Formats: sequence, C-alpha cells, structure tokens
Amino acid sequence: MAFALPPAAAPGEEPQNGRIMSIKTLLIGLDGATWTLLDPLMEQGVMPFLKSFLATGVRAPLRTIIPPLTPPAWTSLMTGQRPGRHGVFDFFRMDSAEDKHIRFFNSNDVGVDTIWSLASAQGQRVTTLNFPAMFPPPHLNGYVVPGWVPWRQLRLACWPEDLLDKLKTIPGFNQRELAMDIKLEEKAIEGVASYNEYGPWIDLHSRREANLFDILAYLTKEDPSELTSILFDGVDKLQHLCWRYLCPQDATPLETPEELHLRELALDYYRKLDRVLEQMVEMAGPEATVLMASDHGFGPTWEVFHLNTWLEQNGYLAWSEAALKRDSSDAPLGVGQVAKHTWLLDWSKTKAYATTPTSNGIHIVMESGDKPGVKPEEYEAFRAKLIADLRTVKDPESGEQIVSEIYTREEAFPGPQGKYGPDLTLVLRDGGLISILPAPHALEKRATVAGSHRHVGVFMAKGPGVKKGFAANELSLLDVAPTTLYSLGLPVPKDMEGKVPPSIFEPKHMAVRPVKIATQQVAAAPVAPVGEASMTEEDEAVVMERLRELGYID
Repeated sequence: MAFALPPAAAPGEEPQNGRIMSIKTLLIGLDGATWTLLDPLMEQGVMPFLKSFLATGVRAPLRTIIPPLTPPAWTSLMTGQRPGRHGVFDFFRMDSAEDKHIRFFNSNDVGVDTIWSLASAQGQRVTTLNFPAMFPPPHLNGYVVPGWVPWRQLRLACWPEDLLDKLKTIPGFNQRELAMDIKLEEKAIEGVASYNEYGPWIDLHSRREANLFDILAYLTKEDPSELTSILFDGVDKLQHLCWRYLCPQDATPLETPEELHLRELALDYYRKLDRVLEQMVEMAGPEATVLMASDHGFGPTWEVFHLNTWLEQNGYLAWSEAALKRDSSDAPLGVGQVAKHTWLLDWSKTKAYATTPTSNGIHIVMESGDKPGVKPEEYEAFRAKLIADLRTVKDPESGEQIVSEIYTREEAFPGPQGKYGPDLTLVLRDGGLISILPAPHALEKRATVAGSHRHVGVFMAKGPGVKKGFAANELSLLDVAPTTLYSLGLPVPKDMEGKVPPSIFEPKHMAVRPVKIATQQVAAAPVAPVGEASMTEEDEAVVMERLRELGYID
C-alpha cells in the first residue's frame, strides 16, 4: 500500500499530518565537486554561503574508490562498502564472470544495505532525491525519486506509487527537465560548441536543480524525513564540458568577449547552486547535521587512450570484419556498440578487451569448453605479461608513461562481488577515460582540454558536535555512510568498511555519544523485481545517449 502524501498546506497553515517538522540529517551530494575549483570560487565571491558554512564547520579531502566513477562511487557512499562488496562497478553489469553481454545497472545489483534502508528499517523516515542505483525504487519508509531515469519511467521510478501525482501539484514542476530527456540535453553533443547554445544548456542544469530543491522543500514542509538526501549532478556535467572556462589556467587563456562571457555563464551556475545550498541548510535548521560530499574529484584531461586499439596492436585483441567496416568518423560510441559490443571483436583471436570506456577496465577471455581463450593454468602469467606490456606504453614526445597505475581484480575489488569486476583497472596519467573504438593511433590529443574524474573529492560537515572552522586530514568516501548513521543516533553495522572519523567531532561530544556498533543485521526494505519496473530498449537508448553527452563514452 502506497503512503498517501497529504495535500500541500496553504501559506501560514500547519501541516495536516500533525508531525513536528524536523530534519536530523541533511545529506547533500555534489557530483564531482573538487577543492581545486571550489576554493577559488569561494575566494572570488562566487560561493559566499559555502565559505561561511566552512568557517563554522569541517572540511576534508575525500578519497574515492576504484574506479572513480559515478555509479560505484555513489553506491559506496550510500553503503559504506567497496564495489567488491556492493556489486556496482560501472554504468553496466555482466550477469556472470564469464558473460560477454552487458546491461545497464539497477538497484537490484546493490548487494548490501544502504543508509536509507538501514534508517528506514529502524523506524526513521527517509527522503532520497536523484541518487543513482535507486531504480527500481526500494520500498522505504519515506520518499524516493531516483536519478538516471528517463522521464517516461519517472512514475514507476518514484516511491510511494502515487508520489509523482503529488509532485505535479508543485508550482513549476517539470517532469521532463527533472528526469532524463535527450531532447533537452542533446545540445551537449555537438551543438554545445556553439557560443549561442552554451547559455541555454547551462541554465537547464540550474533549472533542474531548482526543481529538485522545490521537491525537497515540498516534502519537508508536508512530511519531513529525519534523513533527507539530495544529489546535484550539474556540477559534474559542467566540469566535464566547461572545464576550459571554469579553470582557464589548464588551457589557452580566455581572450575573446565570447570566451569570457561563457566563463561568466558557467560561474553563474555555481552562484545559483550556492544560493540553493543556503536555502536547504536554513530549511534544515540549526539543530540538524548537514553533510556535503562528492563522489569523486575532477581535473583536466588532454588526451584519449584508445585501449582496444593498443590491445589489437599488441596481439591481445582482433577486430571483427564488421568493426573494420565501421565508419571511423563516427567518433562517439553508439548504443548498439555498447549494449551489443560483442560484434566489434573476433572472439576466436581475442584474449583481452575493454568492454566499456567508463570503467577503464580490461576483461581477460578465459577458455571455456570449445570457446578459445586463456587457459586457467596460464591466467596469472598472461595477466602479469599484460600488466608489464601496459607499463611500457609511453608518450612518444615526452617518454612519460600513459598508464600510471594498474590494479588487479583482487586489489581493486576484494569481496564476494569482485568476480564481476574487470580483471585489470587502469588509471591514466591525466585521469581520463579510455576509448574502446578502433582508431588509427592508440594515443590521440584532444582538440581542447576537457574535465575528467580524479580520486580525491570533497567532504564538509556542520552541526551538533562537529568541530568549527576545522580542516581535517583526508577521509574515505566509505566514511560518509557510518557518519550519516551516527548523526541519526543509529548503530553502525559491524561489517561496514567505512568508519566514523573521530577527527571531525568534538571529543566531548563523542564521549557523551559514543559510536554504537550493530551486532545484528537489520532487515532491508524490499526492492521491486527488475521485471516489474525495468527500462525499455528506448529508455536504455536514452541512458546511453546521456552517457555520451557527459563525456563517458568516446
């Protein structure tokens, strides 16, 4: 039975449900936020509220997981576990370690409890807006509006079942802009390079986040949740596509009036975000704990490493005839080539390949029955040779190594779900993503600098017991989940990998309120089976197109 949200109260009226409006913890996600950019923006007066927030709160660098990618990173933040335990490695998922076919990830792939399911099961109400890995929606004691959902699926994606009808009563509510609509975001593909189209595209993301805030304000007024969470992903999108204008020191200087105006448009997005953050913190009240975190950091990328091309050039991979006949001018990777990537490769000769550009991962083809591949007894030697060969990839001009770090599956993904991750995960010297397409050269320079993910993001906190004006040492992304539970007065599961960092709290506070450890597992909220609320092929095509827009697919 769906929970019925009461109608909105008229101005000056008390909420009809009679509940005392109270947010215990407000968790704000800032996708891709980095101190590299936020610190200058605060000093330049672009984000005055954020500067004042930190003056009376805590800040810290926040180290993310491997890979520093939206789905696994946010899933790690909301579970306190690494991908090897929670089971989300990428935007895509293989259903078995031997399977070559992939599908888009969903909430049923999350194999552990989230902060929302734990809080809900212990009697606290929760609201979660725009987080990934939440579709199909878990049946929580509260409200769910997932991120990464096509607008046509929004009714199925929301929980309770009648929530979307209630949201439509909010003045200015825009279902198309809130969710995923290719018609609204297609300017980010080719058209975004046009000066006149930047402004509308940037403004779209400000409007979407204002839409999210309106939903949060409405739900908080009518039926507040002790744990209220919201994710703003415009930060990530602007940094992918507008890095040159946000950090001109990483590219050629901005000189023309058009370039300087584009920078001002990008900065205005952060001004509006700052005002939204101020409104949310004010709405939560002085007794609430406010946590802000990013899933990863950001930095510049100047090149593209065509990994499958390198594997082909070094005898690890063979292209199929269909791939060789493909129009090489079609640079972006289309839906068919990601979801049905198997036709690109000659599997009789391929022993190692990169399935997706998003994970920077390499899968090794194992021999199985009459299917050729690497023999099990030769796996370790084969992988060691592949690692050694990858370390020899160098910039022909500078001689610098292109692949700065290489993680084996055991190193990157310890845990029961690790077998679903790639055999090797690469970190490139400029933090960029690989391309999986055929190309004339393995290494190519970008026409202009772009933004790409980094391993260190941001953490901020303010509230009861939190130190004031304190800069803490580096924390782990995994620490956000137990810190959230602690702020709610809930125990931390004993098997959670993250820990509550005592460095951010006053010692007297922790002495009075020590961390409680749960010795028994809490029953999680059920999630609808995939078949009851899954994406159609058309919806998956929209998702894939959005990945291309955001620079995840080259």
